[in-house]
Amino acid sequence: MIPTSFPAKDEIARLSARMLLEIGAVNFRPEEPFTLASGLPSPTYIDCRKLISYPRIRATLMDFMSVTVMRDAGFEAFDNIAGGETAGIPFAALVAERLALPMTYVRKKPKGYGRNARIEGQMSEGERVLLVEDMTTDGGSKLSFVDAIRDTGATCGHTAVIFYYDIFPETEKTLGDHGVKLHYLCTWWDVLGEARDQGYFTGATLDAVEVFLKDPRKWQADWQAAHPA
Repeated sequence: MIPTSFPAKDEIARLSARMLLEIGAVNFRPEEPFTLASGLPSPTYIDCRKLISYPRIRATLMDFMSVTVMRDAGFEAFDNIAGGETAGIPFAALVAERLALPMTYVRKKPKGYGRNARIEGQMSEGERVLLVEDMTTDGGSKLSFVDAIRDTGATCGHTAVIFYYDIFPETEKTLGDHGVKLHYLCTWWDVLGEARDQGYFTGATLDAVEVFLKDPRKWQADWQAAHPA
């Protein structure tokens, strides 16, 4: 069913952050940082994949994503919803169902046999495609998916995510320079604010995380200098 209720953006952000906290998708560990895929340390880690196991939360967030892209991009702006392998696939399917649109998905690389395709499903030349993913950090991983979509002759000028880090100033420029507009539900700042309001984590932990969020590159450099391999 196509959602017809349009909560204010700040309410969507607050509730989305609350849901992520409620299911334990948010992890703060400043004393023993996580190692990111880049190899860099981080006192924060978020696991949006957990959302698929919580039907009420999953449904609400997908309603939020659908109304966000309709409000910000247009009610008839898309012909196809594409999910990025792998985390974006279930969310793309759920958004496509709500918007009554075809769904496809984009592989990270050709599968190496058969058609050797990166696009699975039916995507046609001239279609306007929305790329759906679970989250974005610096926006870089989205560009390969966008290029694969454009290689079919379709267009892709928008990507929608549940969670956007919003701590790396180059992110939206990186996407914008590639002709892509970012749509998102909440950020680390929304999560931090809701964690304080709802009493998640200790004040000391939240203060330490805030230091990282204000200048992540400096925090990472300082940590590595203090903890040489």
